[in-house]
Amino acid sequence: MDATPNGPRGWRSWRPRRRITPLAAGGLVVLLASNTMVVRAETTEASGEQIVHVPGGDMHVVQDGPPGAPAVVLLHGLAGSTAWWDPVLPALRDLHVVRVDLLGHGGSAKPADGYGIAEHADLVGAVLDRLGVRRATVVGHSTGGAVATSLAEQRRDLVAAIALIDTGPRADAFLGDSVVADLMTTPVVGELIWRLRTDGTIRRALSTAFTREVRIPRQLVADIRAMTYRSLTATDEASSAYLEERPIPDRLAGLGLPTLVIFGAQDRRWQPSSAQDYRRVPHARIEILDGVGHTPMFETPDITGALLHGFAVEATPH
Repeated sequence: MDATPNGPRGWRSWRPRRRITPLAAGGLVVLLASNTMVVRAETTEASGEQIVHVPGGDMHVVQDGPPGAPAVVLLHGLAGSTAWWDPVLPALRDLHVVRVDLLGHGGSAKPADGYGIAEHADLVGAVLDRLGVRRATVVGHSTGGAVATSLAEQRRDLVAAIALIDTGPRADAFLGDSVVADLMTTPVVGELIWRLRTDGTIRRALSTAFTREVRIPRQLVADIRAMTYRSLTATDEASSAYLEERPIPDRLAGLGLPTLVIFGAQDRRWQPSSAQDYRRVPHARIEILDGVGHTPMFETPDITGALLHGFAVEATPH
């Protein structure tokens, strides 16, 4: 058969294939390495309406409600921000609500280091001292629960009670993450994905954060886009190290604090059955929410807000 442009053995079939030369391959490696260095070296200053200056980093905070009411401190999870608490604010309107962007998140500064869980907690404590908050119910979602626990370990004078929302109790209870989120923490590949990230990429990475159908606000996506790769991965690594060092229920068991645990029965990131580990904490109250995933604040805000409100009022009455 003669070779013709459109035939099965036409020009496209016999044209020599391009090969990646050693020089080109070397150039690709250099480009990837350069991208990794650039992405990991990124830092960002704090921004927002209220910035609290403390040693270790400038922190963005949002305060709502009467200043003289019982104080409730809300700490978001990994790659979260103060915006993750918006749906439960109506239920907490008569309380003094203090939302803090953890270091490297939201409007807070994003330095090159300082992302250990104990360091996160120390910064939160310093922020509350600057704001004049003396006693508070501290609420943490997911990784924010680890920070809340560390704050309770450090500051028994400050933490009156603790509430944890879908905070994995131990490292081996982790079910996994979305494919995109897993790739983001893979060396070299992760930095490249981060550099090329789009809103669609971020939304796919968030897919396992919800079980019920939830409209993800643009602000949540924008806050993740504003993070640095270092602030994301360093906080993730620190959270894993904190759990591996000692399970959270064991940390709380000796503190004697009023404890509320809220867990979605269909959490796709942490084994829902692992919530029972918190029974090792004396007098802990455990609330399992049917049909709810990893983020009850968005999936069932009325119930979640009511639980937090009742717990905070009981723990820190006027």
